Amino acid sequence: MSPVLADVLQVSVLVAALVLVHRPLGDYMAAAYTSGRHLRVERWIYRCIGADPDAQMRWPAYLRGVLAFSAVGVLFLYLLLRLQDHLPLSLGFAAISPDQAFNTAASFVTNTNWQSYSGESAMGHLVQTGGLAVQNFLSAAVGMAVAVALVRGFVRHRTGDLGNFWTDLVRGTVRILLPLSVVAAILLVAAGAVQNFSDIHHVTTLTGDHQAITGGNVASQEAVKNLGTNGGGPYNANSAHPFENPTGFSNLLEIFLMLVIPFSLPRTFGRMVGSVRQGYAIVAAMAVIWFAAVVAVTVLEYRHPGTAARLAGGAMEGKEQRFGEGPSSLFAVSTTMTSTGAVDSFHDSFGGLSGGVLLLGMMLGEIAPGGVGSGLYGMLVMAVIAVFIAGLMVGRTPEYLGRKIGPREIKLAACYILVTPALVLTGTAVAMALPDGKDAMTNIGPHGFSEVLYAFTSASNNNGSAFAGLGANTVFFNTALGLCMLVGRFLPMVFVLALAGSLAGQQPVPATAGTLRTEKPLFTGVLVGSIAIVTGLTFFPALALGPLAEGLAA
Repeated sequence: MSPVLADVLQVSVLVAALVLVHRPLGDYMAAAYTSGRHLRVERWIYRCIGADPDAQMRWPAYLRGVLAFSAVGVLFLYLLLRLQDHLPLSLGFAAISPDQAFNTAASFVTNTNWQSYSGESAMGHLVQTGGLAVQNFLSAAVGMAVAVALVRGFVRHRTGDLGNFWTDLVRGTVRILLPLSVVAAILLVAAGAVQNFSDIHHVTTLTGDHQAITGGNVASQEAVKNLGTNGGGPYNANSAHPFENPTGFSNLLEIFLMLVIPFSLPRTFGRMVGSVRQGYAIVAAMAVIWFAAVVAVTVLEYRHPGTAARLAGGAMEGKEQRFGEGPSSLFAVSTTMTSTGAVDSFHDSFGGLSGGVLLLGMMLGEIAPGGVGSGLYGMLVMAVIAVFIAGLMVGRTPEYLGRKIGPREIKLAACYILVTPALVLTGTAVAMALPDGKDAMTNIGPHGFSEVLYAFTSASNNNGSAFAGLGANTVFFNTALGLCMLVGRFLPMVFVLALAGSLAGQQPVPATAGTLRTEKPLFTGVLVGSIAIVTGLTFFPALALGPLAEGLAA
């Protein structure tokens, strides 16, 4: 079978699997968040944390719950990292330095999972399991809770109530992430992924050298890191490491796990607002952008202009021979267009233009299909912008799902989409201007600039992947990127929840003959165009200085 035919078959299998689970999983998640019944284990958790699961919260109270819970998570994980050498199952590893501990704590709590360390030589079993893996569940559940709160803003009227954060958090963890992660972990173990709590193994290589090999709860952490679009792996090579990703089957499974919840949440949205066709319009916009990026990156990598690449049939530098060009490109697009950040190849080795597509996927806001929860609420914010633009074009008050999009709503949506560009462009400019930023670059010219731009784009969008050629384990980058992760995660949530509260306080407006039909393909096209114009063009000058300049010069 030719490589191209194998790639087409793999994408077809992936799409078929996503289509197959879209309806049942989306309906299940809608039922989980709208059920009036609390499971026994959930009631026990509510008693332990002192929460009333039936109390309703307005958006300021909901936001306080999100921020307070996340702040406690950052503090707990920071202390765990700083005290690692005094804790059991540390494998003899030293405590993490203050700046790196801050960066790592901010990274995992914000669902970024940026790693400026090598997990197999820095983190013991307790930190990996009790700290990092736990945050993989909780940070994903927080994102889904905020998305569900925004959906309720479209459902409820003449009230500011958005549900209960603690109920949404617990249900997202117990009813969705935990059972799916258990199934995924079993499949990964069956595929050959490692799952143990063994000590470090010292082995002699074929050349007579000595090597220390660390095990760990790899399969279970791998399952939730992809399912929750987290991304951080137990090993520095991430999903290119055979302990994390041993076979072609496991590689395709991990891609499926990244995409399955983000692509199913629009169905949840449609069920909750009472029109599944509204969910189809959203998922169609996500799918169009994702598929276009997959085709673009794959074609560009197969037709890489380098002589060695042409002789090899594609740009194989930095890619796993086990997977090849197509699966590596599929994985790279899926991880950058979700907020996952896991890698099975090194993005630093992608060509200038294909690397630019990966960058653009994050710059769009990771909404195609985006992170768990964050992709849906990001796409809904863009839908509000699209409706506003369409309303201006026909000269009528914009409406979306029976809600008027007035000055308050559009200001909140505009503030949401301005947060990431401000962080990315300011952070990159400061890094390029300071010696601490330039000294960490291992490359010069457009590629070196792309590495810095990628780092701040990844951190500010809570992605976590890297171009890998940047020496980011410095006080400057640990601090700057950590701040970008925190602001890039929680400031947009402020605007999302404020928007949800504003929408929930409105009286629904009946549809008329002049109302834009937001469940039609026309609106999907308007939405895709708005995303490309409003967010994509914002970063065009920066892309022109980095990946575009590198790609056109090749």
